[in-house]
Amino acid sequence: MVGLKLLLIAAFLGIGVFHVDPANWHPFKPNGYHGIWQAAALGFFSYIGFDAVSTAAEECKNPQRDVPRGLIWSLVICTVLYMATAAVLTGVVPVEKITSQDPLAEAFQVMGLEGGATAFAFGAVIAMTAVLLVFQLGQTRIFMVMARDGLLPPAFARIHPKRRTPYINTWVTGLLVALSCNVLTPGQAIGLCNIGTLFAFILVSLGVIVLRVREPDRPRPFKVPGYPVTPILSALACFGLILGLQSSNWWRLAVWLAIGLVVYFLYGYRHSVLRKELAASESSRG
Repeated sequence: MVGLKLLLIAAFLGIGVFHVDPANWHPFKPNGYHGIWQAAALGFFSYIGFDAVSTAAEECKNPQRDVPRGLIWSLVICTVLYMATAAVLTGVVPVEKITSQDPLAEAFQVMGLEGGATAFAFGAVIAMTAVLLVFQLGQTRIFMVMARDGLLPPAFARIHPKRRTPYINTWVTGLLVALSCNVLTPGQAIGLCNIGTLFAFILVSLGVIVLRVREPDRPRPFKVPGYPVTPILSALACFGLILGLQSSNWWRLAVWLAIGLVVYFLYGYRHSVLRKELAASESSRG
């Protein structure tokens, strides 16, 4: 699926570059810096899948080498492709005329290539399927680790005897995603996904600092370069993007966070493996 997506993008760039009209890039920022800020907050959705690389660390042959390389190179390659595609797209179709949910297919129609439009409409379906698969791959592994830590029931940590994958999580995640698609609009789903992930990234960034202070001797196979500047800048950047989202997303985040807290205090807190280990350690010292 990824190979097909890359082939289609290469075809679009190779054909579209000959139909670019530089006049379509003026004004270069029609909605000003505020528009760029809001676009970055929404466009963050395109970067959410990269953290799935880290959730698959247990399935790498050499995680200390493979995970950083996978994260960095995928970020670099995709960012270059995003920028090149956006430049060619807005050079072919004026930005105010991009109204379709499948803009690359629309661009081929503007270029008079109906066959290309059909191919890209099909490619959009493949691309969305691949994205959903990556999202669900990461979520199933997160549920698995949470269950190992006692924060979810043990069934979520169960591995299929033949395929060696968390199959129960796959079913649960698939059903939840299918249900969500019938409750939320695409815009609402993207906004909630963005603000939830940005909030989680803030917690991760601050957690790096907290762990360095509270547990300085903890073994660290992965080390954050530029500490503590890097995690601080990361948290500030994520918070800045959150401010670019519509206020309605804050209410959805509050509801989603409340549901998570209910699950934690009704089940996770009492069954937490870490809490039990700390309690046992304190009792042995006493």
